[in-house]
Amino acid sequence: MSSSAPASKRAVVIGSSFAGLTAAFELRKRLDAAHEVVVIEPREQFTFIPSLIWVPFGMRDPEDVTFELEPVYSKKGIRFINDAAASFDLEGRKVVTTGGQEVEYDSLLVATGPRLAFEKIEGLGPHDGYTQSVCNLEHAMLTRGAWEEFLENPGPVVVGTAQGGSCFGASYEFLLNTHYRIKKAGLEDVAPMTFITAEPFLGHFGLGGVSDSRQRVEKYFDKLGIEGIPNNVISEVRDGEIELDGGRMLPFALSMIVPPFTGVDAVRDTEGLGNPMGFIPVNDEFRHEEVENVYAAGVDVAVAPPQKTEVPAGVPKTGQMSEVMAKVAAQNMAADIQGGERREMPMSEMEAICILDAGNAGIIFKADHVLGESEHPHVMAGPQAHWAKIAFEKIFMGSRKRGHPIL
Repeated sequence: MSSSAPASKRAVVIGSSFAGLTAAFELRKRLDAAHEVVVIEPREQFTFIPSLIWVPFGMRDPEDVTFELEPVYSKKGIRFINDAAASFDLEGRKVVTTGGQEVEYDSLLVATGPRLAFEKIEGLGPHDGYTQSVCNLEHAMLTRGAWEEFLENPGPVVVGTAQGGSCFGASYEFLLNTHYRIKKAGLEDVAPMTFITAEPFLGHFGLGGVSDSRQRVEKYFDKLGIEGIPNNVISEVRDGEIELDGGRMLPFALSMIVPPFTGVDAVRDTEGLGNPMGFIPVNDEFRHEEVENVYAAGVDVAVAPPQKTEVPAGVPKTGQMSEVMAKVAAQNMAADIQGGERREMPMSEMEAICILDAGNAGIIFKADHVLGESEHPHVMAGPQAHWAKIAFEKIFMGSRKRGHPIL
């Protein structure tokens, strides 16, 4: 009597940042060798995005914050396709890449990250506008050039997150690191700093605040002499000038503004996959609310803000949150393919940890519930925050290069 081998199935992951990388490792660990894990990603390298706020100041170079993906995946027995998803055939269960490949799947995880929607505000962005960005490595290197020009011709600095944005931590960190560098260069008198944000108040972070974060951030800004302008809308950016809704003009010699986020084009162009903004609605298993065998994790997941704000402000999805989503989704994808225990993680129960680096100090915020009131929020300020972020970078990069997704 003979038994036939189980039919081989394929799990496909779109994207290879925090969520995609973690999901691919988790799937390979959970699935039998008979089943295939495939990652589709247009970039050849993983980029540790939290460290991009140091790149403009020469504190990190590209090789410090990246590693090659193919060798890591090959070592783990994961197939890597260095291409971008162009479209999804949800009925046929296929992904079509920009290079024309058709990749069939039995279970799909969409972890593309966001599309940077600079075009939503006239004059915004480093390519067709006048502001800088640290949302990807290319932009961070362009910001390095802008910083070097600024040192030659210093003047006012404007940093912030535009309406519709959700990555508030990056703008706070860039602001504080810029202040630290300006002070070291002795330029405080000629380079006043202004922070503009869609948040209803400083320290809101898209979460409604963490403990006494509002008071701490406002006090910190006062100490550093930084003007904070929350609850604002950017009307237009011109060369050397930002116009806010209401008519106030902010001159700048250097400006870094995190743009609004939307879903990527492949998701937005696939009917039934994303919401009107291109973000993917999921349940507590991080499975699509309506489409079978499709999951999502990371920034491309649709999350409703805990409270409605006057100016649109999204909920941040940190790298740590993205990894949790990915592990939950991967466990359920593996259960779909070969059986096993399933897992749920309501967004309201997920915790968030955010480290705001300030050059040689900073603030650590921990919320035990991303949405709603935290029972045991924790805030810590001081040099330990700076060293905590460095330690996180070293542990993360070292473990992922070896294929070990330690949370």
